[in-house]
Amino acid sequence: MSENILQLTVLPPGLDHPEGVAWGPDGKVYAGGEAGQVYRLDLTDNSCEAFANTGGFVLGLAHDAAGNTYVCDQGRKQIVKITPMGDVSTYSDGNDEQKMRVPNYPVFDADGNLYVSDSGEWGAKNGFIWRIRPNGAAEIWDRQASGFTNGMCLGADGRSLYIVESTPPLISKIPFNADGSAGARSVVIELPRTVPDGVALDIEGNLYISCYNPNIIFRFGTDGKLVTLYDDWEQLMLVAPTNIAFGGADMKTLVIANLCGWNLVTAPMEVAGLPVKYPKVG
Repeated sequence: MSENILQLTVLPPGLDHPEGVAWGPDGKVYAGGEAGQVYRLDLTDNSCEAFANTGGFVLGLAHDAAGNTYVCDQGRKQIVKITPMGDVSTYSDGNDEQKMRVPNYPVFDADGNLYVSDSGEWGAKNGFIWRIRPNGAAEIWDRQASGFTNGMCLGADGRSLYIVESTPPLISKIPFNADGSAGARSVVIELPRTVPDGVALDIEGNLYISCYNPNIIFRFGTDGKLVTLYDDWEQLMLVAPTNIAFGGADMKTLVIANLCGWNLVTAPMEVAGLPVKYPKVG
């Protein structure tokens, strides 16, 4: 087996099975725990604080320009808004026609619309994507990407979403139409015999994919080649990696969540990640 390309560093333990990870506008890493913990970590000294608790099970996270954290909470079946001081409130639980079932991962666009994957049932292909307007109104935006709709990231143009569909398994892409509705879904890459979970883009357009199983980080390049960056079949560093995010002062640190472990893992990258959108909301 060839040597792994990435050089991984395990951050100090203490996190409760982190699924989600995000880079905040304050230059900190945010992650969640399975008992509702919301963590804030400083990569310069590896300090960590649990500054809030939702009382549920935290999955994906995103931020607005004011530093509020928007959490997909599987236990509460809601999007929870958390202020920088740790105050917790419900941002959305769906609408009168449909309530959230498995809110999994949130992505903001530049206008403050929050797109949220709702995974549905494993293997049932009944997942979909919500759009929550800045005024809090929620609607189902897309039903095409239905295969246990999971991690997502905004395209470099700001007008498309890359979406993990953990089963079939594959990565799909949906453009935004001129009126903001969902365009036609296309398949970016199929990943047989894997369970992909998270995605992130770098500034050159390369797509990074984390797999819950097996424990692999892929890079799908603009040249169409799929490269294995790290394959941890022994689960020494990667223990069911889920969400991934670029961070650091130069956006050249890849941060990886270990759902079946107790910590985050980082890797220095040669190419910076796409800048994160932090819109004004409300």
